[in-house]
Amino acid sequence: MIAVMTFSTAFTKLFGVQHPIALAPMGGSAGGALTAAVSRGGGLGLLGSGNGDPDWLAREVPIVAEGSGGRPWGIGFLTWRIDVGAVERALEYAPRAVMLSFGDPSPFAERIRRAGTALIIQVTDLEEARRAVDLGADVIVAQGVESGGHGARHGRSTLPFVPVVVDLAAPVPVLAAGGIADGRGLAAVLALGAAGALIGTRFQATTEALVAPSTAKAIVEGRGEDTERSSVLDIARGSGWPSKYTARTLGHPFLDQWRGREAELATNVQAQQAYQDGVARGEIPALPMWAGEAIDLINDLPSAADLVGAIAAQAEDALARAVKR
Repeated sequence: MIAVMTFSTAFTKLFGVQHPIALAPMGGSAGGALTAAVSRGGGLGLLGSGNGDPDWLAREVPIVAEGSGGRPWGIGFLTWRIDVGAVERALEYAPRAVMLSFGDPSPFAERIRRAGTALIIQVTDLEEARRAVDLGADVIVAQGVESGGHGARHGRSTLPFVPVVVDLAAPVPVLAAGGIADGRGLAAVLALGAAGALIGTRFQATTEALVAPSTAKAIVEGRGEDTERSSVLDIARGSGWPSKYTARTLGHPFLDQWRGREAELATNVQAQQAYQDGVARGEIPALPMWAGEAIDLINDLPSAADLVGAIAAQAEDALARAVKR
């Protein structure tokens, strides 16, 4: 009989956490309660600060500080949307880590490291991975195209991408992201050499996530084939996302109407106004429903604190069963 292992990876050692699981800092849904719950459950909670809005941080950070029970947590930014001031404000809260995603992290990396804060950089291709190593990232997140929300327009699938980044970045620990929603996915990426997993969509379907009930319901009921990677909704919303990145979402009326006509939509002011008017009237969702390909594996709405331990236990079981075979 094989004893069930206790996970110990470069990631768990770096942050002093129990499980090799991190919360993806999803803008709009990874608020203070969700971040605290993941940290309390033994993972690393990362607050989804997005553009570093000071009022949002002032509201959500105290929730993390109070609810995490003194356990490590961090803050994540959309790199293309922030300036140095946003990073400076975040560092005043003394997060254990700052994560930078989607854009050039070089203007911010040294300031984060000087503060004694761990620097996590998410990458979507090998060029970004090499730059993250050169900038001295403490942790690199290798994101595959299966992920919900934004990612590389011409990215690679998680399973073949992760070991390449692991080899390139060694000895820097790598977290895998994209298409991981249960312990079997965590076990798979650990076997590929990752030090853990960064998980997003699965944590949107929890009691602490800052999402509308309709969004949580759609994730629980959705299927992987219901998701689609596109730039249509970013164009319609006028969000300003760099063209390098598209977003994986569940279905949306504007996707059906404008799929394959992105260039036309980008210059059609009337269509973009129609989107805004439809949102104002409640005829179309106010926000896209970000969701990854692994939503087939999501069928309940647990507490995130309990979910962290459940994923880790399932991963241990999956690895033990694989060895027995």
